[in-house]
Amino acid sequence: MNDTPALIPVTQVKRILIIKLRHHGDMLLTTPVINTLKQHYPQAEIDMLLYKETQEILASNPSLSHIFVIDRQWKKMGTLEHLRQEAHLLKQLMAQRYDLVINLADQWRSAIITRLTGARIRLGFDFPKRQGFLWRNCYTQLVPVTEHNHLHTVEQNMTLLAPLGLNDSNPQVTMSYRLQDWQKCVELLEKQVIDDDYIVIQPTSRWFFKCWSEEQMAETIAALQADGHTLVLTSGPDPKELAMIEKIQSLCPRQGVVSLAGKLTLRQLAALIDHAKLFIGVDSVPMHMAAALKTPCIALFGPSKLTFWRPWQVNGEVIWAGDYGSLPDPDRVDTHTDERFLNLIPTDVVIAAARSQL
Repeated sequence: MNDTPALIPVTQVKRILIIKLRHHGDMLLTTPVINTLKQHYPQAEIDMLLYKETQEILASNPSLSHIFVIDRQWKKMGTLEHLRQEAHLLKQLMAQRYDLVINLADQWRSAIITRLTGARIRLGFDFPKRQGFLWRNCYTQLVPVTEHNHLHTVEQNMTLLAPLGLNDSNPQVTMSYRLQDWQKCVELLEKQVIDDDYIVIQPTSRWFFKCWSEEQMAETIAALQADGHTLVLTSGPDPKELAMIEKIQSLCPRQGVVSLAGKLTLRQLAALIDHAKLFIGVDSVPMHMAAALKTPCIALFGPSKLTFWRPWQVNGEVIWAGDYGSLPDPDRVDTHTDERFLNLIPTDVVIAAARSQL
C-alpha cells in the first residue's frame, strides 16, 4: 500500500467508480462525494455500484453515467447462478478500465471488487475491523477513520477524497427526480381534490422503534388541520406501515387529511416533498430527502446517532426524544422491538415547531 498522496491530473481521470453497499439513506448521503468528483473532474464518467433495492435513490442523478447493481436475491438462485451473476458483474466492471475507485463500503466484497478493477488509484477506509494484509492490498491508499465518531456521515464520506488533494468540495446532498415523477403526484393529488398547498407527513419507518405513537401523530395532524392546512400522509408499501397509516387516519378528521401511503416510488415521493410547504417525519430516508430538497422540515429523532444521521443542512428543526427523557444506547437497541422511544416527545412541542415553519 502506498501512503503518498494520490494526486492525479484532471485530464487523466476518464472513468470513476464509487462503491457504497448500504441502505437508502446511506445512498442519498453519498451525493456530496458524487458532486465533488463531478466538480473537479467534469469530463469524467462517474459510475456507482450499489444494492439493487437502493437504485431508485440515485437513478435520476445527472452526475452519474451508469449504475451497476448487486441484487441480494442472487443468493436465492442457487450457488451456480449466484456465481454466474457475480462473475458477470465483475466482467462488466473490469471492462470499464476505471482510473479511480472510491470504496465507501466496509464489506469484503467491495474491497475485492475494488482490487479487481485494476484502477490506478483505489481509495478505501482504514477500518479497525479490517486490519489484515488482504484488505490493505486491495487499495493504493487507505484513509484513517479515527475522527469518524465526531463527524456526520456526509463528512465521513468526504474524508475519503482527501488523498486526491482537491481544493474545495461540494457538500450539498442532492435528491433528483424526473418531471414525470411530479406529474404522477399531481395526478394523484387531483384525484383527492388537493392543489399544491399541502404538508407531507411521514409517520413510518421500517424500524418501528423510530416511530412516534399513532395517537400523538394524529393529535398533531388534527391541530394542523384545524389551522386550515391540508395534510398528505405517506409511507412505504410494507403492510405494517400501511396499517399504521390506517390507524392514524382513523384518529384524524375526515376532511383535509389524505393518504398516498404505498402509492409512490421514492422519486415520486421526492417530487411530492419538493413541492410541499412543510415536511414532518421520523428518522428515515424521506426525512433526508426533505433536507436535501430544502423543504421546511420537522424531523423527529429517537435512539439514533444524531451526530451521524441528523438531516444534513436541514431547513427546519430536529426534535430529539433524548431532550425529554432517557434513551437507550443506539448500539444496544433491539431493532425489532415494538417500543416507541419517540413517545417521550410532547405533542405540543411538535405542533409549535410546525406552526413556526408555516
